[in-house]
Amino acid sequence: MAKHYSIAIDGPAGAGKSTIARALAQELGFRYVDTGAIYRTVAYFLDLLGISPKDVDGVTRYIDELTVEIEYDDQGAQHMIMNGMDVTDDIRSQDISQKASLVSAHAIVRDTLLDMQRAVAKKYDVIMDGRDIGTVVLPKATVKIFLTASAEVRAQRRLEEMQAKGSKATFAQVLKDIQQRDYQDTHREIAPLKQAKDAVKVDTSELDIEGVVAAIREIVGKKIPL
Repeated sequence: MAKHYSIAIDGPAGAGKSTIARALAQELGFRYVDTGAIYRTVAYFLDLLGISPKDVDGVTRYIDELTVEIEYDDQGAQHMIMNGMDVTDDIRSQDISQKASLVSAHAIVRDTLLDMQRAVAKKYDVIMDGRDIGTVVLPKATVKIFLTASAEVRAQRRLEEMQAKGSKATFAQVLKDIQQRDYQDTHREIAPLKQAKDAVKVDTSELDIEGVVAAIREIVGKKIPL
């Protein structure tokens, strides 16, 4: 069986993981796996049922009724399939993002999704981004990156992204959400957000997308023939 390369990109919300990982995957011909979207799909499913992301009993009771699959279109874009329905666009609200952070703290949810994520990495050359890819999901990833930026920079980026979609959110609101998400992600008992010991830290605060992609490409090139 051919060995596949894997690139793990971890970091806090709004650091640009998805944008960078998607661009790099397209450039390298890798599959991009947005694990945040997987957890948002779970959060969306529970939200439709009226189950609080903090309700451990409710989450445990209904998680077996959920099937989550990843499909790729002709352009290589990832689509999230929830019980046979494409919910890729439905899971992108700020509310679902916050609930996804809470949902991902449950061991039963992470255990349910772990094998699925690893199976994709065994099947394809992948760039996978999230909170615990290099530490838990793919601890033997070929390359590990910890992508970060200041909370203020991340909030401004998220705000611009939301405003482009017609949102009336304010900078103060988005910054508060970012800080709350950071606290949730770094303080949860199960697989908290942290930099893997063998990960290379890349601060994107002062870099544009092209600059970040170039920096990571250089790091990747030291371990993977490009």
